[in-house]
Amino acid sequence: MGDLLDITLFTLGVALLSTLLILPPGVALGWLLARRAWPGKVLVETLVALPLVIPPVATGLILLKLFGRRGPLGRFFEEVLGVEIVFTWKAVVLASAVMAFPMLVRAARVAFEEVNPRLEETARTLGASAWDAFWSVTLPSARRGLLAGCVLAFARALGEFGATVMLAGMIPGETITLALGIYHEVQLGRDEAAFGLVLVSVALAFVALWASERLARRRPV
Repeated sequence: MGDLLDITLFTLGVALLSTLLILPPGVALGWLLARRAWPGKVLVETLVALPLVIPPVATGLILLKLFGRRGPLGRFFEEVLGVEIVFTWKAVVLASAVMAFPMLVRAARVAFEEVNPRLEETARTLGASAWDAFWSVTLPSARRGLLAGCVLAFARALGEFGATVMLAGMIPGETITLALGIYHEVQLGRDEAAFGLVLVSVALAFVALWASERLARRRPV
């Protein structure tokens, strides 16, 4: 029971932290994709969506090469910032963030596309700067779609497995989330413990998806 609670709290913390990490760049990129035309836009859209279609273990392997001790980013973090990422809880957060990022960007882009540009133009004609129009008109109008995207990204992070196991490994008490815990318990032949983790995973995913659907379907006031 103690392990189940610890793993559940760790998974919730990882999902929450990874969602918060990708929120600023996800909202910014979603706005750029919805509101601006720029060279390389299709290429960026494709690159952002790649984690949705390639095997998660492939994404994990790419991250391992980048953030490993001999990787360019891993060497920078370790030698300059003194931070080791691979096979730590930080690797779990990183893998979850990368896998959830496309979900948030897609939801943010759709949310901004649904905001009537005339509202922003009206605000500009009344003297608001582009930054003020974004904060006072665009962002409040898109808030429900953005919130639904955050919940969806959170749900995706809850169930992340492939990239996480490649980048963070399966270290009891250090990197094991609900998804990794299920696999770990099955490997040890402890099916009853695995089903306990499955039930918690299903319950959390159901609540997150239900909340996302409710937010996405509700009309803005």
